[in-house]
Amino acid sequence: MSETNSAAAEPAAPHRYTAAVAADIEARWQDFWDAEGTYEAPNPTGDLAGDPALAAKPKKFIMDMFPYPSGTGLHVGHPLGYIATDVFARHQRMTGHNVLHTLGFDAFGLPAEQYAVQTGTHPRTSTEANMENMRLQLRRLGLGHDKRRSFATIDPDYYKWTQWIFVQIFNSWYDKDADRARPIGELVAQFESGERATPDGRPWSALDAAERADILGEYRLAYASDAPVNWSPGLGTVLANEEVTADGRSERGNFPVFKAKLRQWNMRITAYADRLLNDLDALDWPEAIKLQQRNWIGRSEGARVRFPVGDAGDITVFTTRQDTLFGATYMVLAPEHELVERIVPSAWPESTHEVWTGGHATPAEAVGAYRKQAASKSDVERQAEAKDKTGVFTGAYATNPVSGERVPVFIADYVLMGYGTGAIMAVPAHDSRDFAFARAFELPMRCVVEPTDGRSTDPADWDDAFDSYDARVINSTGTDISLDGLGVADAKARITEWLAARGIGEGTVNFRLRDWLFSRQRYWGEPFPIVYDEDGIAHALPESMLPLELPEVEDYSPRTFDPDDADTQPETPLSRNADWVNVELDLGDGVKRYRRETNTMPNWAGSCWYELRYLDPHNSEKLVDPAIEQYWMGPGEGQPHGGVDLYVGGAEHAVLHLLYARFWSKVLFDLGHISSVEPFHKLYNQGMIQAFVYRDSRGIAVPAAEVEERDGGYWYQGEKVSRVLGKMGKSLKNAVTPDEICAEYGADTLRLYEMAMGPLDVSRPWDTRAVVGQYRLLQRLWRNVVDETTGEVTVVDTAPGEDTLRALHKAIDGVTQDMAAMRFNTAIAKVTELNNHLTKTGGPVSRAVAEPLVLLIAPLAPHIAEELWHRLGHSGSVVHQDFPVADPAYVVDEAVTCVVQIKGKVKARLEVSPSISDEELEALALGDAAVVAALEGAGIRKVIVRAPKLVNIVPA
Repeated sequence: MSETNSAAAEPAAPHRYTAAVAADIEARWQDFWDAEGTYEAPNPTGDLAGDPALAAKPKKFIMDMFPYPSGTGLHVGHPLGYIATDVFARHQRMTGHNVLHTLGFDAFGLPAEQYAVQTGTHPRTSTEANMENMRLQLRRLGLGHDKRRSFATIDPDYYKWTQWIFVQIFNSWYDKDADRARPIGELVAQFESGERATPDGRPWSALDAAERADILGEYRLAYASDAPVNWSPGLGTVLANEEVTADGRSERGNFPVFKAKLRQWNMRITAYADRLLNDLDALDWPEAIKLQQRNWIGRSEGARVRFPVGDAGDITVFTTRQDTLFGATYMVLAPEHELVERIVPSAWPESTHEVWTGGHATPAEAVGAYRKQAASKSDVERQAEAKDKTGVFTGAYATNPVSGERVPVFIADYVLMGYGTGAIMAVPAHDSRDFAFARAFELPMRCVVEPTDGRSTDPADWDDAFDSYDARVINSTGTDISLDGLGVADAKARITEWLAARGIGEGTVNFRLRDWLFSRQRYWGEPFPIVYDEDGIAHALPESMLPLELPEVEDYSPRTFDPDDADTQPETPLSRNADWVNVELDLGDGVKRYRRETNTMPNWAGSCWYELRYLDPHNSEKLVDPAIEQYWMGPGEGQPHGGVDLYVGGAEHAVLHLLYARFWSKVLFDLGHISSVEPFHKLYNQGMIQAFVYRDSRGIAVPAAEVEERDGGYWYQGEKVSRVLGKMGKSLKNAVTPDEICAEYGADTLRLYEMAMGPLDVSRPWDTRAVVGQYRLLQRLWRNVVDETTGEVTVVDTAPGEDTLRALHKAIDGVTQDMAAMRFNTAIAKVTELNNHLTKTGGPVSRAVAEPLVLLIAPLAPHIAEELWHRLGHSGSVVHQDFPVADPAYVVDEAVTCVVQIKGKVKARLEVSPSISDEELEALALGDAAVVAALEGAGIRKVIVRAPKLVNIVPA
């Protein structure tokens, strides 16, 4: 850091605002705030009830996204959002609100476990140490959190309720008729009474326990299933779709991800797909985030169509282009499709095309080899637009239900089980991927949508498929159906009706969204409150047995494998603890032997509901007291779904945390536990603080603080290095800690600099040399109140001048608007302008200006504001003072200059009222002596008036 910009380089003055003075002020006021409970927000009832007058004020619930307690601590990029929410919360307190603002820790998860594996330190030990370090760093920033409400997801008192919520979800099903979740007991009652038939028609009483469990598992919102999952051998765990990057690798660790079939717990989030889509409209979220969620949910309307495959059953496809059914000349199944084994014959059918066999002697050999090849690819790799399409004929034929034609059935890796039914009807003339596959395997094509681009109707002449919704259907006549001549929309409606009438298809809606894979083969996570009986039936633990605490183990390591070895299986750390896994319990029907679930929940579980725990953190009887939840999060004017008033965090959680939390809120709402349908009403995504990364000739990052700028380049230890703007981080050797800046300038300076760098939602580069600008602002503010030589307050009780009053009230008006809109950079600019006005005016500052100035800066720089407020003779904390209110008479300029032009040339300047009307201004301009003289008696053809600043006269 340049010594010339350093606070330490300031010339000594006994009472100057220096880094040492700032450190003393900040430490004293932080202690005071803690001791006085300054930031404690009272609940309307319960153990955190407080001042009824404060609780009677309008509420504001302001939240940051859950931080993870990293071992490296904070760099200056991390607190950007925390400082912003603190500034906003402080302003809301000063404008008459009861503000709940607190912070906890999302402390389960992979980083702590990996650290434990490397060092032998228990994850709890390292995580708690990291949390304590972060608490100290955050406290030093003067963040106004209600510390009574803080917790960590690893606290058993917290994850008891995470487990309890899982049990509620497990014991629920989605009633499509009522469009909400209901207790599973109500479904059982329907089966018992015969109101709802069992799948095979047998009475419920005739089914054994395993059969009943299997049926209920098809309905439960939390269920275990054998299904294709994302398996990462390098991590030793499975991953949700949302945790796999666009490159088909793990979000954590960047390991390859493969498809494997395993029995895992899932959340039936797909039941809520429509509601998750529809409820976005009423949320105050960035449109980009809403769009990401809509795209991820991926609603599409079409039809399900069944293609019979002899005695093996039907292949069901979902298509959005049922109007092209007559053009389906082959079918493709995903390699993992369960029907594949049933349809593969023992030998190739007579006259099978050689290119279809992949060179294998039998269909079974061809299919087996291809399935193994496909399993080694990620979904992203399989979906990539590759020139060479791969696949193999299964040896089976299906029947096109509209034309009666036999069509060959292939497997190919460009079809995924994760979308639709895992099967497609291929219409190569009108789909580019099908076209490429048909060309590669010499399959027939039929044009059924008339081209509008001048090409012929023979696909043999084409270079690519023709795909259009704005065209007529052709070549689509069967024995009792014809679509010829219809537009696409009409053809879709007619064929859908025809399919439904014959029981071979129906119109339906499909979603890209898949059920949420909820199992992890890790140690450091919430244990599932599930045990299995001797028949393998899953049972939820009763509330009296919660929390099920995570046991101590000697080996935290999941079994990991060669990252590229897809032929591996998970092995969980908990499975190695036999005394914990095998237990005898009485679940209400006597003591029996059970086996515990040895997977743990994903790290997202604890953050799905943490906003609710902030409301009522010590409640041991309920998830949250209904009256307290209603007070802070219930629906209200402008917030029809309820939720947190302001939620600030990164945009990277658009389809992970945010989607999951919305799902859990809706389930809890349906079951009557909460009044808020949505967890977060207003979402604000802050940008990133970036930093320059310097690399040597080998591409290795060098310490940014040791790089010199000279001769038009950047140098490190005599070697020229490159510079690019990127992330800030320890590994890039460009991290700056808040501790460094606080030591050099004070926390208030850091807070001001981070808020002044630019608009909050835009990323911006960190420049340590620029921090001094905000330090100078605080020094000038201090000098306007305190004599640097004597330490005495210098303000006077005489009235301020007209110019100063106008500057003050303009600043109040502007800062008030900027604070409400979270434009903190422009708010700081307005405070700076007012402060500079006072400095330039000279002489002692009037108390009538000094006090509102201190209040204006209080949300941004709370420590110096608290100190100056008390030095000005006040006993109460500045935190709960009323924010200044602008006098409208001083906000409007007293007069503005109006330019009068004749033939575009300025002939006069008039000082007029800002509120003057067009008519008044025209009369004033035409009567002005200079204007009359300039017209020289000429008539006037036209007068253009733009009050209050312009009159343009056009002579006749």
